[in-house]
Order: sequence, then C-alpha cells, then structure tokens
Amino acid sequence: MITSKLLKVFLCLFLVLQTGIESTAQTAVLYDIVLEGGRVIDPETKLDAIRNVGILHGRIAMVSSEALNGKETVNVSGKVVAPGFIDLHVHGMTNIEQEYQLHDGVTTALELELGIGHTGAWYASREGNALIHYGASVCWPFERMKALGRYQSSVDEFLDLVQKKEVAPLSFFHIVGPSFLEEQTSGEMAQTLVNIKSALEEGGIGIGVPIGYLPDTKPAEMYSVFELAGQLNALVYTHNRQPNIGASQEVIANAVLTGVPLHIVHINSMTLGQIDFALNMVSAAAKKGFDITTELYPYTAASTGLMTAMFNEGWQERLGIDYGDLQLVSTGERLNEGNFARNRRINQSVIIHLMKPEWIQKGIAAPGVIIASDGSPYNKLAHPRTAGTFSRVLGKYVREDRVLDLNTAIEKMTLLPAKRLENIAPMMRFKGRIQVGADADITVFDPNTIIDKATFEKGLEFSSGIEYVLVNGTFVLKNGVTVANVFPGQGVYVKFKK
Repeated sequence: MITSKLLKVFLCLFLVLQTGIESTAQTAVLYDIVLEGGRVIDPETKLDAIRNVGILHGRIAMVSSEALNGKETVNVSGKVVAPGFIDLHVHGMTNIEQEYQLHDGVTTALELELGIGHTGAWYASREGNALIHYGASVCWPFERMKALGRYQSSVDEFLDLVQKKEVAPLSFFHIVGPSFLEEQTSGEMAQTLVNIKSALEEGGIGIGVPIGYLPDTKPAEMYSVFELAGQLNALVYTHNRQPNIGASQEVIANAVLTGVPLHIVHINSMTLGQIDFALNMVSAAAKKGFDITTELYPYTAASTGLMTAMFNEGWQERLGIDYGDLQLVSTGERLNEGNFARNRRINQSVIIHLMKPEWIQKGIAAPGVIIASDGSPYNKLAHPRTAGTFSRVLGKYVREDRVLDLNTAIEKMTLLPAKRLENIAPMMRFKGRIQVGADADITVFDPNTIIDKATFEKGLEFSSGIEYVLVNGTFVLKNGVTVANVFPGQGVYVKFKK
C-alpha cells in the first residue's frame, strides 16, 4: 500500500527530474509563482516561520528561507500563507456561491450533508467551469426515491434541475419528500442499497444521510444504510434525527455497531445546550478507536425551510424558541403567530436564532472539531455563514475573543477536513498542507484585518482580509479581487473516474 508520505516523496522526485536539476540548486529553478516573505503555517509539520514558497505546475515545489526565482513573484510579507480552507458542508454549489467562498479563503467546497442526486451527471456539469474544487456525497433520500419506481417522474424532474444547474436543498426536499411518506418493502429497501452502491461507484464521497429532514424514517431502514456503509467503508455524513442528545446517541450507536466512519454535521445546532455532552461522546468514541468526527459553524443561528420537519408540531418546545426568533430570508422580517402558517405553506426559508454564544465558543475550542459553513444557495439575505464562516473564526474567535490560537484554527479549516477524507478520496492527501509536493491550493490573508462582513440584517458581503487565493497554482483572487475567467476547480472523487 502506498502511503501519503511515499506519494509525496515520489512527487518530489518527479518535480526535481522535471526541472532537470538537483534540488540543492533551488535558486536556479524558475518557478511559475513565488510567494515571498510570508508567514507560512503548515498544520501538519507545525511549521510557522517566514518562508518563500515556490509553485511549479500547480504544486508546491519549494518552501525555503532562501530567495527563489519566479516568473511571477508576489511579496506577501506581513501576511499568513496557509493551506486553502476546505469546507465539508455547503449547499450553494454554483460559481455565484463559490465567489463568496473564495473571498472567505475556501479552495475546496463539498456538499456532503445532503449529497447530490444523479452524482455522475452533476460532476460532469461542473467540469471545467468551477472557481474552486467541488464534490458531493451520494444522496440517500434520492436513491431511496429511485427505488420506488412509481416516482420516476420525480427522478426525471430532479435530473432536469441538475442539468440546468439549479439544484438547491429546498427544491430537493419538495421533490423527494412525498416518497418518504411511504414505508419501503424489503425489495425496495434492497434496491435502495443497490442504488447507493452504484452512485458511490460514480465517485460520490460517502453517503449523505439527512435524516433530520425525514425523521419518521424507520430505525431498521436507517440501520441498513449504515450496514452497507460499513461493508464498503464509506463515510456517512449525518444530520441527526432531532436536535437533541438522543439523536446523537442513535447515530453513534449505529456507527459503532457497523464499523462505519461517521461525521456528524453541525453539532452546535444538533445538540444546542447539550453540546458539552455531545462533544464528550464524540471524543470518547475516538479514544476507543471509532472513526467518528464532527463539525461546527461559528454563528448562533441556523437556517432552513419552514416546510421541513424541524417545524412540525411541537417545534417551539423542541427548539426552545418562539415565532419571533424566526427571520425570513427573503425580507429579513421577523415572524409572528399570524404570518407563520402563511409563510410555511410556501416553504419560505428562515434564519433560526436559537443558540447561545457560549455554546459556539465551546464547540470551536474543542479539540478535533472541524470548521464547516453549512452555506446556503445564493440569496442576498441568506445566512451570513454562506460568505463569512472562515474569516469569522480567524477574526472574531482567534484575534478578538482569543477562544483558540491561529495555528489551531487553521488546522481545523485545512488539515483536519483533508485527513477526514484522504483515506477514501486520494487527492485530499495533497490538500490542507503547505509542503513540497502538496497541491498549490493556498490562501493568503492579513491576520490583523481578516473578518466576516456578511450580516443577518444586510445580507451577504465578501469577507475582508483575504488577499490572495490560489487553486491548483492559479490565482483566483488577487489583491482581494476575483480574477476574471479562470476556472481551475476540479472534482473531488472517492476514486478517479476511468
């Protein structure tokens, strides 16, 4: 078996042979790009020093204290040179959302909670037209719907959305939701598993299991999906059944019994005031050798559609909030008892103000917790996490509140998500690092000014302080401005297509 370290060694040797010189003669190499004089932070080797970074053919070819020659040299003194941020949890997957993401330092954005139906067709639709790297998990609810043959028209409708690049979570649940009113036969359950396996073979990054949107799913049916994932060693990404500790225990128990690698999304909004308990369970499972991780976004509000199961009868008691804690995405207005039902009938999206700042601080500070945005499809008044998640962590929680240090924050945004995926998606072994042989996916930011600018009141806005972003050694952001007509983003697959 070729290890990550051996792959890097082979790549380094290739780069040396390609330049036709010995690596010790580094000053004679003409690099494509040199980032000069920045504070280079590599979370894996713990490098934190002033270095020059030489980029050649889309890879990092040199990290050195000596001067390097480049076709293009950019002075980044006073700035941090970090691996590009990796977001495991986004729902806005077009270039409109990707531009906000790259202004937040993101170089890889993945839809892993819900996944994408027609996985292969979706990957093909993004090829050659993406600002940053993209990828998605297999969508369990969609593959379930396909197994019920009487929903063929809905399957075709969703394919049409994929081809038009109009896939959005709320439209998805509008299409797939009715199929979950019907319990599967044993034959249909078996066909669902066949469908999931087939979609995994198209490159899907594990299995998205958003059971929180379909909470009436029978435990036996859910367990069968975990069993398949265990047999295939496929990662499961789960939005838990309910925002309570019992739902976290359910998925952890399923993972332990089936040997599934499990990732629990947004543990802050899944466990609310019991976040300490949930974090302790995840940590205890990891210490016992179980492959279980979690993530968090740095805001005190969630967001979803009013027609989702979250707002079924009893929602005020379950969530500990009332009508006035709901804010329409379309207008910014707060709801009341009178207009709640009307807006629910047309499935308006809402911001849900339901978490306390101290819960977020605990989650961000906890060892091993990954930062992920849960960013929404574009709407001017969409949740600010869509545009500002990573800059908010670095600006508010590192610089201002000192909840965690800079190096730890960068690790949570880069190395940890890369390592979460690298055992199944080989290209992730070359991301999340500033090392010779790594992909030149790099974010350069000013640690003194970086901050999120998007707000709940005024809507989306590009973050401040992100100066340069490179994807595959190509600038997509220069001096804080998007570079026009460059699309270096590539698909992240479980395996490369044949």
